[in-house]
Amino acid sequence: MKKLLSIVLAALLVLGLTACGQKPAELTEARVYVLSGPTGIGAVNMMKAAENGETEGKYNFNVVAKPDEIVAKISKGEADIAAVATNLAAKLYNKTNGGVTVLAVNTLGVLNVLTNSGTTVTSLADLKDKTVYTTGQGSNPEYIIDYLFNNNGINPDSDLNLQFKAEGTELVGVWETDPNAVIIAPQPVATSIVAKYAGSKIAIDLTDEWEKLNNGSALMQGCVIVRNEFLKNNGATVEKFLEEYEASINAANTNVDTSAALCEEYGIVAKAALAKKAIPGCNICFVSEKEMKTKLSGFLSVMLAADAASVGGKLPADDFYYEK
Repeated sequence: MKKLLSIVLAALLVLGLTACGQKPAELTEARVYVLSGPTGIGAVNMMKAAENGETEGKYNFNVVAKPDEIVAKISKGEADIAAVATNLAAKLYNKTNGGVTVLAVNTLGVLNVLTNSGTTVTSLADLKDKTVYTTGQGSNPEYIIDYLFNNNGINPDSDLNLQFKAEGTELVGVWETDPNAVIIAPQPVATSIVAKYAGSKIAIDLTDEWEKLNNGSALMQGCVIVRNEFLKNNGATVEKFLEEYEASINAANTNVDTSAALCEEYGIVAKAALAKKAIPGCNICFVSEKEMKTKLSGFLSVMLAADAASVGGKLPADDFYYEK
């Protein structure tokens, strides 16, 4: 009996020593792509830390201006992680036959209702019979606006005069020719408009209006995704990325001055002064796992109902949503 006990204790000692001697999984370099604009803001503190060698993970950051560039990089296996619009993430999932996973939502809604001096708007119902200028016809902004209008008793086709501009920057000059119009603009364009016209203001944040519907979803416009092949082979790297990315997002919201300067430095927002004013209204966030799945799937369902092509023809399956 004593001999057996000695053998067991010796075996346990060997196992313990082996476990203590195990090295943590090696972190490989991740090629990370972010879009300029709100979805990229959350990464700027992490980008600076990586540049200074202050991150535990190894990251090669790249900033691009057009979503198509990220689609190409992910499709060719040249990008590992990317910050993109949520509907683009769904499109990529369908385009690659389930080849990407959404890790976290990084941006809620970035659309705001703006009023010029002399115009009073306190609710979406107040837009009835008004001329409203916006952008994004045939894409997410239009579908979001239509959904919110319809849920607030407004028919966007008959109850107001809805005018679309091709680019967000074209909204900046609307009040020069139509000072009584209402503008629905994305950030940071919304901040640029309000800064230009004395007496103008952001009257309504559409993210708040979505929350009022209490439908279990949320207005989620930006997220970060990973190629599944990279995730499969580099789980520790992805976990470390999420840890450091969440810290970067928190820093963007709490240290606006530094983050704004970094936005200009990395080409996320043209000027630091604009970024400083816009960041508080960009709804930068870190939402993951169960909450992300519930609220993002609900948002994508709304997009699917508006235009199936906006999410790639169908809703992503459950494996689209990352869980530890």
